[in-house]
Amino acid sequence: MRLRHHAVAALGALALVVTLPLSASAATGQFRYTYETGEGYEAVGFLNNPRSGQCINLPGAGSDELPPAYAPKNVTDATATVFLGADCDGDVYYTLRPGGGASERLKLRSVVFS
Repeated sequence: MRLRHHAVAALGALALVVTLPLSASAATGQFRYTYETGEGYEAVGFLNNPRSGQCINLPGAGSDELPPAYAPKNVTDATATVFLGADCDGDVYYTLRPGGGASERLKLRSVVFS
């Protein structure tokens, strides 16, 4: 009888653990980039604690109708893979290690963090 109570308690605890929502994984820190505004001014964009494993189109440069962003700085604790194409698409991409950056020659429109 005691074994049955322990088994039921263990199954109840397991069910509780399985139903708890998992926290979203995010890179800690900031990702910065430079882009040109519609008025022709240079601006700095940034993503704070960006979600990992999800493609992010960069505000101000994330569509093919806009000029691409440039000079990214990955000041997060995760690896950032930047793409010239929107939606993390295309054959043109570059990987930035945590704390790494690139010159203004590197053009980008989207990023995904690992």
